[in-house]
Amino acid sequence: MPARPLLLEVSVLDLSIWRPGPYATALLGALGADVVKVEPPGGDPMRHYAGLFGSVNAGKRSMVLDLKDPADRDRALALASQADVVVEGFRPGVVQRLGLDEPSVREVNPGVVYCSISGYGQAGPLARLPGHDLNYQAWAGALAPEGGPAAMPPLPVADLAAGMTAAFGICAALLGRGPRDGGRPGAYLDIAMTDIMATWTGAAPATSQPGQAVPGYGLFATADGSQVALGVLNEQHFWSGLCRGIGLEEVASLSFEERSRRGTELNGVVAGAVAGRQRDELVRTLLDAGVPVAPVLDRAGMVARGGFPPFLIRGAAGEAGPVPGLDQHAGQGFRRR
Repeated sequence: MPARPLLLEVSVLDLSIWRPGPYATALLGALGADVVKVEPPGGDPMRHYAGLFGSVNAGKRSMVLDLKDPADRDRALALASQADVVVEGFRPGVVQRLGLDEPSVREVNPGVVYCSISGYGQAGPLARLPGHDLNYQAWAGALAPEGGPAAMPPLPVADLAAGMTAAFGICAALLGRGPRDGGRPGAYLDIAMTDIMATWTGAAPATSQPGQAVPGYGLFATADGSQVALGVLNEQHFWSGLCRGIGLEEVASLSFEERSRRGTELNGVVAGAVAGRQRDELVRTLLDAGVPVAPVLDRAGMVARGGFPPFLIRGAAGEAGPVPGLDQHAGQGFRRR
C-alpha cells in the first residue's frame, strides 16, 4: 500500500512562472499538496516550451488572473487567505506594487508560509537586476570555479537548486507552524538563487590538493565512442575491483597514498585500459565486481533505460495528473477548504 501523502491537507497558491517556483510547487504537489497555479494573461511564458512546462506543472490547476487589475488582484488575495503556502517569483518590489507581498497576505492569513524566490534575494546591491539561470551561476562562480574559460552548463542547476531548496524550506516551515488552525505564526522565506549556487561552489575547492587527479574518478572514453563515469575515491576495494576488471592487476594493491602521488600517471593508465572496451560490456563487468560505475547517458538513453521516474518523490500520492490547460480551472478554489 502506498504511503499516505505527507502534505495531503496543504493548499498552495503558486504565483510564479518559468521554472524555480513551479518546480518547488511541483515537489510539494508530489507530496500531496493541492496546488493552484495563477498565470498572467497569455499564460506562463514557459508554455512556449511545452515539455518543460509540463514537467513542472502537471497535476496543478490553472487560472488566469491579471494581477494589475484590482478585481483579479482581490481574487488572488482571497485565494491567498485560504492557502497554507504562497510562492512568488517576481523581481523584488513587484509584489509590493501588486499588493500581494508578504505583509499584505499575512494581514488576511497570519499563519501563511510565504516564499519569495528571486535571482539575488530581496535586498542588496544585485537585488533588482534581471537574470535567468545562467546569470546566477555566473555571479556565483559556478561556471568556472577554478578559473579559466567557462562552458555552458548542461542543466539549469540554479533554477532547480532554488526550487528544491524552497520546497525543503517550506516543508520545514509547515512543520514548525503545525496545524493551520493552531494559531502559531507562519514564516517568510527569501530564496536567492545566486546565494544557493554560491554555497555549492564553496569558498575553497572540495579537495585539499587542487588540481590533483584521483585515479579512477572521472569520465573515461570507451571504444564505441561513448563514456563511462567511474567513482573510485580512496576506497581500496573499489580500486582493486576496478583494476581487476580492466586488466591492471599490477597496480591493484597500491594504497591510496601511492595512487595519489601517481595520480595523473595512473589516470592515464586507467584511461588507456577503458579505451579498449565497449561501454555496456565494461559497465556490466565492473558492476559485477562491485565497482561504482555508470554509463554516461543522454536524455534518450535515460528514458530508454526506464530511468525517468513516474513520480517526483517515491511514496507520494501517485501520478501527478494531466498538464492543465491555460485558465482551465477559472473560478475554482482549493479542494480542501
